[in-house]
Amino acid sequence: ASFLTKKLNIGGKRVNLAIWDTAGQERFHALGPIYYRDSNGAILVYDITDEDSFQKVKNWVKELRKMLGNEICLCIVGNKIDLEKERHVSIQEAESYAESVGAKHYHTSAKQNKGIEELFLDLCKRMIETAQVDERAKGNGSSQPGAARRGVQIIDDEPQVQSSGGGCCSSG
Repeated sequence: ASFLTKKLNIGGKRVNLAIWDTAGQERFHALGPIYYRDSNGAILVYDITDEDSFQKVKNWVKELRKMLGNEICLCIVGNKIDLEKERHVSIQEAESYAESVGAKHYHTSAKQNKGIEELFLDLCKRMIETAQVDERAKGNGSSQPGAARRGVQIIDDEPQVQSSGGGCCSSG
């Protein structure tokens, strides 16, 4: 797995993401819980030209829901939209599935850097909202799966000017 961090500014608040990229390879599947056990969100990526990759996403969704409950924010991402002519997973099928499991569906092209920044910004906003709801629920003595999960930590910052260059995931 690869590890990286990303800092985003959302509504004048600095959000630090700790990102584990497990690449979803089957030979490393048993190691998954080491990486996702305290996660607030997950991005599950499939190749729109590869039906098998979409089926593997479904397996990951089942596992994450079983292990972490409904509080984890799931993003199902159809990548390689630059290869639309070779699509084998229909948009309707993917969006319908995502909705059925309480996930949000996204369309991206890592090659063309399309939809990536929006994906991460939206996931961050959703994780913050979920953490705030969880905080309120704790007052009610809630003990649901995922209750021991690390909280989303928000650090108040002075509003920062964001440059217009580069995407959220570009180095700079």
